[in-house]
Amino acid sequence: MPGRFNNKTNGVTQRRWLRKANHPLAQLITSKIGDGWITNLFDLKKLEKFAKNAEFQKQWAESKMKNKIRLSDIIMKKNGVRVNLESMFDIQVKRIHEYKRQTMLALYCILLYNRIKKNPDAPVVPRTIIFGGKAAPGYFTAKLIIKLINSISAVVNNDPDIGDKLKVIFLENYGVSLAEKIFPACDLSEQISTAGTEASGTGNMKFALNGALTIGTLDGANIEIKEEVGDENIFIFGLKENEVTALKHGGYDPRNFIERNGELKEILHLIEVGFFTPENPAALKPLLDILQNSDPFLVMADFESYVACQDRVSATFKNREKWLEMSIMNVARMGKFSSDRTIAEYASEIWNVPRVAVEDYHNISDKKKAMNAAKA
Repeated sequence: MPGRFNNKTNGVTQRRWLRKANHPLAQLITSKIGDGWITNLFDLKKLEKFAKNAEFQKQWAESKMKNKIRLSDIIMKKNGVRVNLESMFDIQVKRIHEYKRQTMLALYCILLYNRIKKNPDAPVVPRTIIFGGKAAPGYFTAKLIIKLINSISAVVNNDPDIGDKLKVIFLENYGVSLAEKIFPACDLSEQISTAGTEASGTGNMKFALNGALTIGTLDGANIEIKEEVGDENIFIFGLKENEVTALKHGGYDPRNFIERNGELKEILHLIEVGFFTPENPAALKPLLDILQNSDPFLVMADFESYVACQDRVSATFKNREKWLEMSIMNVARMGKFSSDRTIAEYASEIWNVPRVAVEDYHNISDKKKAMNAAKA
């Protein structure tokens, strides 16, 4: 009975993840299109006509800066690091797991570090790369990933040659209250799980709803976000699900990808010799062994494509008008990703229950209260 099974795309509530979490942007949106979006997220479509408006872009950028200042204060308080507010806030916050590939972004941090060290006078797009998330208590490899990130952070953030061109931050104790500060401040949302591994996820929706641009694989809800915002307003890289399957069935050897990528070889060598863990050079060896010998989630296979895509991201970020236009278009096309739409689909297509108007709900509630009072 296949008809009994169907898919309902998850959603997020704009009341919490935009109206409550991001007052500057919520107020700006309401000032332009009214407050109908609070109960009908498809109303955000009205923002499209302002996407190229210079004055509106300026106000949009100002609202983002207010959120970046708020998050930077938290980073200073929690991590003792002063970050560059003009830098790109490049963020990956989610459960720590190999398939979500925090490792890929961590290796990219080392790549940027190496590039700056080799050519400190070359122009770069400054980045503040922020991680957050929790590992399951018994998940040894996930804890090693956190160790890798913090070890990179300790080196990068204290190197005078790097200055404010690059900072690497791991925010501890990730939860909803912290997330409400992170999503509004983000410029680039990292959604880089191996194609075919993410069932859904909603973090990418929260980021895009707050004006962040997505760099991601064709996995999970990224596919639907791409369909909604358009190919020109998202950064897609990496193997597709069928290509992942074919590569694995053909006998995947990560060393083939490592050997032909000089920058990747250098990154792994620095980890291997303990450059980031001088107190215990072998601390990250189990993680390195996984990447070099089995790499079940194809970090090595996708790394070259990821770096090339990040280069496109940097080039776009330098074009402020284009970046802001893309940011506005992302928010304008988030209507589908409201949990209101998800629940309405469940109600009409699964539960077969009618919608109840707010006034009817209050009338029913009042009648119940009166009946309970009479019984008492």
